[in-house]
Amino acid sequence: MKQAPRKYANYIPIRELHNKERQLSPFQVYAELRENTPVRYDEHRECWDVFRYEDVQYVLKNPKLFSSERNRAGTSMLTTDPPKHKQLRDLVNQAFTPKAIEALAPRIQEITDELLAPHLSGGRMNLIDDLATPLPVIVIAELIGVPATDRREFKEWSDVLVKGARDDSEEAFQELEKEKLKNIQELYAYFTDIMEQRRLKPQDDLISLLLDAEIEGEKLTEEEVVNFCILLLAAGNETTTNLIANAVRVLSEQPELQEELREHPDKVASAVEETLRYYPPIVAIGRVAREDIELGGKAIKAGQQVISWVGAANRDGAQFEQADQFVSDRKPNRHMGFGFGIHFCLGAPLARLEARVVLHTLLQRMEQIQLVPQTALEPIQSAFVFGVKEYPIQFNERRV
Repeated sequence: MKQAPRKYANYIPIRELHNKERQLSPFQVYAELRENTPVRYDEHRECWDVFRYEDVQYVLKNPKLFSSERNRAGTSMLTTDPPKHKQLRDLVNQAFTPKAIEALAPRIQEITDELLAPHLSGGRMNLIDDLATPLPVIVIAELIGVPATDRREFKEWSDVLVKGARDDSEEAFQELEKEKLKNIQELYAYFTDIMEQRRLKPQDDLISLLLDAEIEGEKLTEEEVVNFCILLLAAGNETTTNLIANAVRVLSEQPELQEELREHPDKVASAVEETLRYYPPIVAIGRVAREDIELGGKAIKAGQQVISWVGAANRDGAQFEQADQFVSDRKPNRHMGFGFGIHFCLGAPLARLEARVVLHTLLQRMEQIQLVPQTALEPIQSAFVFGVKEYPIQFNERRV
């Protein structure tokens, strides 16, 4: 089997996580790496891995030393550095004010109730397919301005954007790159068509707002609008789906938490934050060194990839007491589940809101939530995402 070339480093899991069981629960592996090789070079993937909280935070908060730019077509906030990054973020922030996000709460509750209704009396549902996946898809689609008839295709595009390769061969990565390129081309055509419609007839949606947004006399280009929509599609859907699924996974693995949060609903928000630390949807973030630099006693050369393992940093005992325990009301909780620094997730308030609404609703409408017995969990096929493909649950309906 040929080794995959360097540009695929972000797609390949570190060698210690090739085992499925370890992918489903990688945190002991992270602990060993954080303790024994906090900064190390991986010859196979030709990149650096960083595991300690202090080092991960240093990488993510220093864009002058560690760049987000990639050698790929298109420009989005994820792949730009200052000052371009700030310009893009200031423009799109107009659509993501706290007031604008909080105003979505009634609609998110309505969608949640509609998705749950067919399953409550039966006492069983596939959490991911029936709720955790469609909810953020519907919310993001409505925000952007995607018609309801296109949601299924919308979700399929989202899945491809975050998909990982089937194995470590160069052929598998070439196949993945080809699939992703086709996916991006389809998305460009799709969003370009919607933009043309909105230019003729603006609506109350994100594309219309972005086309009209202006800061210091400058508007987003067509390419930037499309790239932002693609970014929202990938990050908004997948991250929120896994945040919701991971939170319910914690509740089913630790049943005592269900009653604790049911009796103290004011703890739901902090439990969402603890999920982001304990079972983060994103476990690794890539950067490229801008110059030769020393980190953790290791010499990193300009141009080399640096992978910051947020999943390891979030369990660092030097930063968190009882780091391997789920503490529902942990304060302070300086996790990096949404990243850190200038690229801190723009959609974090929306993801938090959706997760809070879902958890509160599940706890009020269900009790004794548990994974369906004999379920063999399958990890998501991605090196940087932590989650499972399916999570069927059974429960007793609560009458409210």
